[in-house]
Amino acid sequence: MNWTTQQIPDLSGKTIIVTGATSGIGKEAVKVLSGKGAAIIMPVRNTEKAKSVYADILKIHPNAKIDIRNLDLSSLKSIRSFADEINRDYDRLDVLINNAGIMYCPYSKTPDGFEIQMGTNHLGPFALTAHLLPLLTKTPNARIINTSSLAHLTGNIDFEDFNWVNRKYQTMQAYADSKIANLYFTYELAKKLKDQANAPLVIAAHPGWTKTELDRHHGIAAFISTIVGQKVEIGVLPTLRAAVDREVNSGDYFGPAGFRGMRGKPVKVKSNAVSHDEALAKKLWNISEKLTGIHY
Repeated sequence: MNWTTQQIPDLSGKTIIVTGATSGIGKEAVKVLSGKGAAIIMPVRNTEKAKSVYADILKIHPNAKIDIRNLDLSSLKSIRSFADEINRDYDRLDVLINNAGIMYCPYSKTPDGFEIQMGTNHLGPFALTAHLLPLLTKTPNARIINTSSLAHLTGNIDFEDFNWVNRKYQTMQAYADSKIANLYFTYELAKKLKDQANAPLVIAAHPGWTKTELDRHHGIAAFISTIVGQKVEIGVLPTLRAAVDREVNSGDYFGPAGFRGMRGKPVKVKSNAVSHDEALAKKLWNISEKLTGIHY
């Protein structure tokens, strides 16, 4: 079956968080899910941009319910503040879509001293998920969706130099490392929660090669995207399927069915062997807890 948005059921009464919702995959996810009746929380750094996105969505879905909140995923303080607000203001959270990410940017550090891509793409979602886990667990049939990438195929985390202090910075490698980290986190969290009552499902997804604003820092990637990149309306489908399909299991990974996972309909796919290395997943988990100060 060619899975499309037609398979998404009515989501009235559901509450969904979508990070990175002002552009690309996140913006499209908000548009589709709000159109199905879900109440959407949009955690953003740029509230003016978010208001513009909301206005655009209201033109298509006049009854869309969207709550714009402040969140900087590179800051542990901001993550805690946002999560405290959500835990105070909401009594349910059906789906957490950890979609926000940065890609191929110049070297810098987060406010907490982490390499910027690992800090934003992995440690941020790691902390956010921990803070929201009690609310997710309280909500029947909840889900956590983590966004990885084909870049995980070249991921190879250097645990001796996690923040690129002693090596010459390679932005593409740092991004790949953060994307395999998303898979380690998904598989390890799914394993830790499997015997817990009412635990949310933990699922990963990737959009294949989709043309978004993410590749703006990399001329070659941006150029190739204009040729081979699929539209965001297609690239969002693995995330949406992971979020709503009734046949999904914890630890599943969804992506495009086409050549090398770059394009096509959303199906269950396999990540590489390295991403299933349990010893490396545990090592990443331990260092993530140590660096963030957050213990699940």
